[in-house]
Amino acid sequence: MSPQIVVAGAVIADSAAGRTVLIAQRRRPPELAGRWELPGGKVMAGESEPAALVRELGEELGLEPDAMTVGRRLGGDVEVSPDMTLRAYLVGLARGEPRPHDHQALRWVTAGQLDAVDWVPADRAWLPELTQALG
Repeated sequence: MSPQIVVAGAVIADSAAGRTVLIAQRRRPPELAGRWELPGGKVMAGESEPAALVRELGEELGLEPDAMTVGRRLGGDVEVSPDMTLRAYLVGLARGEPRPHDHQALRWVTAGQLDAVDWVPADRAWLPELTQALG
């Protein structure tokens, strides 16, 4: 049986502080609550990874599907367990203000702030590529 694919979105925007990425603070499970991640979720059977990411970001952040553009992959696969593999994609946001429907909080961070974030362990694997994407 192949592992469950979970997709994460590096939603990048330009701001007064420069290029920033949206990060989300987890509510659950208890061992990850309060830590930060790139938002996303599971790919369902028959669903493409970009379609799953648009669906998940819509559910988690309250964004309209046509407001997002899924771009290239960010870094490589992160194997969380033999049953689960994470994949990240760059995401452009044309309009809309993300809201934390499924998370404790959201915040926009710059490349210089990435190392100070209390990341969920798996998402740390993408920091070099994320830093480069924000550069």
